[in-house]
Amino acid sequence: MTTRKPATILAGARPDADPGLHGVAPPLWASDTFRWATAEEKPAYDYGRTVNPNRDMLADVLAELEGAAGGAITGSGQSAALLALLLVPGDAHVVAPHDCYGGTYRLIRGLEEQGRLSATFVDMTDIDALGRALERETALVWIETPSNPLLRVTDIARVAGLATAAGALSIADNTLPTPLRQQPLALGCDLVFHSTTKAINGHGDLFGGALLAKSPALVEKLQWWANAAGLYAGARDAWETLRGARTLSLRLNQAEASAQRIAGWLEARPEIEVVNYPGLAGHPDHDLAARQQAGPGFMASFRVKGGNATASRFLTGLRLITLASSLGGHSTLICKPASMTHRGMPPEAQAEAGITPDLLRLSVGIEEADDLIADLERGFAAMGG
Repeated sequence: MTTRKPATILAGARPDADPGLHGVAPPLWASDTFRWATAEEKPAYDYGRTVNPNRDMLADVLAELEGAAGGAITGSGQSAALLALLLVPGDAHVVAPHDCYGGTYRLIRGLEEQGRLSATFVDMTDIDALGRALERETALVWIETPSNPLLRVTDIARVAGLATAAGALSIADNTLPTPLRQQPLALGCDLVFHSTTKAINGHGDLFGGALLAKSPALVEKLQWWANAAGLYAGARDAWETLRGARTLSLRLNQAEASAQRIAGWLEARPEIEVVNYPGLAGHPDHDLAARQQAGPGFMASFRVKGGNATASRFLTGLRLITLASSLGGHSTLICKPASMTHRGMPPEAQAEAGITPDLLRLSVGIEEADDLIADLERGFAAMGG
């Protein structure tokens, strides 16, 4: 594990990466191909789809943050998820959370329908249910914690240990907490996954993903598949993602502090049915989150009293907070997962996971908390009697 602090890793200048002019900010190497000295001597960088300095620099930063041996930078979070699933053999069994991100659910189900794998979706907080799922020979256990959008917290060390004992790889989706708040590899996972579209880039202007591995052998496999399947990100997206990541520590500190305050404020409102946020003492996984995470994060979800129609009226009253389906950016966003981010999950799967039509997900940005609370007040006023 690195001895440098995360903010230092992210902010570090790299004049050594620019051999010509030694720029403090790294240049963009947009070339799709590079010169060979001779036909027999393969250079370190030969063809941009396979290797690129900007991708390597981003991968190096994320690997140092996560304590990984290395990894691959992909064109989107979904392509990083696909890359992880390409590591498992044909017709393999995958165990995943029943309340995972809707895109993850759709991808795993789609591959199952093709006969590429078989899947069991379980409540990862129910160790007995997980144990029953692992009675089948399993290739991969997928962890998402805190879960999106219900903010349930999975005991990473325990689940990763069960996966290892069953002969399976374990992967953690670390998009919500980021490497600054959670270290899945140190807790026993083999792989860690990010949609860098979200908090790592943080500016809402590009797509990207990352898949990092603990062992060099696994890094070699995932890099082979990323090249073979054409999943690598372009140089410009990698360059811009690293630029966005420079301020991750500052943005995360601000957003998390506001989220903690807003969650407590929402919990005290009479219009609220329930608030899901690991930073609240009443959250069922509060103690586990405090042990496993360095902070509760920037995202919360909640239900207002009165059901779906009331939730829709609440949304019409908002003026500052934007109704949109992403998260982790500079602006505060809200969505209804049942009809937006998780609409690819059938109604019965949503019901089993606890994703109700009136559930609202709030991704807190870097605006002043007072202004966000004032906007939420406007939402409550729009609900009427």
